[in-house]
Amino acid sequence: MKNLLYALALLVLASACGTGMSHKPYTWEDDLHQRLLTDFCLTEQQVKDYIRRYIPDVTDEQMRQWEESRALECMWLDGEKRYFINAGPNLFRIDSACRDIKTAKEGVVVEGYDRVNTENVPAIIRAVKDSAKTLVLPKRMRVTYTLTVDTNAVPAGEIVRCWLPYPRTDVPRQQDVKLLETSEAEYVLSPRECAHSTLYMEKRAVQGQPTVFSETFEYTSYGEWHNLKPEDVQPYDTASALYRKYTVERDKHIVFSPRLRELATRLTAGEDNPYLKAKRIFHWIYDHFPWASAREYSTIDNIPEYVLDNWHGDCGQVTLLFVTLCRLSGIPAHFQSGFMMHPRAWNLHDWAEVYFEGVGWVPVDQSFGIPPFACNADEKFFFLGGIDSWRMVVNSDYGMPLVPAKKYPRSETVDFQRGEVEWEGGNLYFTQWSYDMEIDYLNY
Repeated sequence: MKNLLYALALLVLASACGTGMSHKPYTWEDDLHQRLLTDFCLTEQQVKDYIRRYIPDVTDEQMRQWEESRALECMWLDGEKRYFINAGPNLFRIDSACRDIKTAKEGVVVEGYDRVNTENVPAIIRAVKDSAKTLVLPKRMRVTYTLTVDTNAVPAGEIVRCWLPYPRTDVPRQQDVKLLETSEAEYVLSPRECAHSTLYMEKRAVQGQPTVFSETFEYTSYGEWHNLKPEDVQPYDTASALYRKYTVERDKHIVFSPRLRELATRLTAGEDNPYLKAKRIFHWIYDHFPWASAREYSTIDNIPEYVLDNWHGDCGQVTLLFVTLCRLSGIPAHFQSGFMMHPRAWNLHDWAEVYFEGVGWVPVDQSFGIPPFACNADEKFFFLGGIDSWRMVVNSDYGMPLVPAKKYPRSETVDFQRGEVEWEGGNLYFTQWSYDMEIDYLNY
C-alpha cells in the first residue's frame, strides 16, 4: 500500500510550476528538479538520528554499505547528498538484518488491513464455494472526499481547477454508484470509458481562505474470487483485439527491455499454461521485493526497472513489474488502482487484472501477495485471482488523459488517486494542498 502519512510528512517546498511567484517559463526539467528536492529532503545526520533508535552505534561504513545495496535511498542534488524522506524507515523494511533488529525491539506489527482480511478472505472463499458465484460479500460505503488547497496558494480571484477521484461504473465488482453531493453546483463526471474516473469542479480563490472541494457518494464493493485451476485456462486467441491490446508495451512503464525479456523467459521456462506462468511470476516478485514507501512515481523513468535495481517496491511499483512480466509471457494484463477501504486502514492502493481465456479478467494484488494469515492453498494464492471486499476502483490504466484535459503536467503523472489541481499560473503540487476521506460503512 502507499504510505498515507507520506503526504503529511512532505516538507513545504514550493513547486516549480504553480506558485505564481516566478515569471520563468515552465519547463518539465525545473519541475522534476523541484519534485526531487521535495522527495529527497533529509541530511545524512537526520537519517542517522532515526537509525540510532534501533542501531545506536551506527557507523559511516554501515551507511555506505546500505547506500551501495540500495537499502538506503539517496541522490546527489545541487552538489549535495540528499536522502529520501522515508529512507530511515525503509531501511528497516528492505535490509533483512535491520528488519530483524527492529522486530526484536518492537515485535511483529500486524497491519490493519490484514486484521480485517483475516476474516474477510476466508469468508469470500467459503461464499464462492457455497454459491458458485465469483462476486460475494458486498460492502456498502458512503464516502466524503475533500481536497483543500492551501490559503493563498493561488492569487485571489483566480479560478482553481480540481479533479477528484470517483468510483468507476464499469467494474462488475463495484456497483450501484450514486453521487449524493458536491461542493460546487456545477461539475463534470468523466465518461465511463475513461481510464481515470474523475469528478471535475472549478472555484475562485478567495484571499486569506483555503479553497475547498468535496464530493459525497455511495457505492457497493464486492469481494471476488476465482477458484482457478490450470485446466480451466484455455489457449489464447492471439489474433483477438483484447490479446493484442494487453500484451504490448506501453510508454513508459511497460517497456520490454532486454533485461525484462530475459527475466520473463527465465521465470516461465518449461511452462505453457498461462495460469501457472502467472503464478511463478507472482510468487517470485513476492519472494524478492519487500514493500517500502515510494518516492513520487513522476520522478522515475521506468518503474519495473527501478524495482529490479533497488530490490523493493510499493504496491504500484510491484504491480507494474508483474504486468510487464505477464505481457512479456503472453498473458494479457493491465494496471488497476484506487483505494483500499478497509475499516481503520484505508489508503491509496494499486493492483492488477489478468485475462485467462475461458475464465475472463481476474484481479491480482501483487503487493498483498501471500497473506500472513494463510493456512491453506486457497488462502495462500487468494490474491492471484481474488480480491477482498474493501476496495474502490478509480483507474483501469495509468498515465492517461484527464477529462477535461489538464493544461500542466500532473502532480502524479502515472497513477490518479489523491486528485489533481491547477490554475492558470501552473500545476499545484502535493505540497500545496491536502486530502481527506471520511467513510461510513453502511453494512459492516
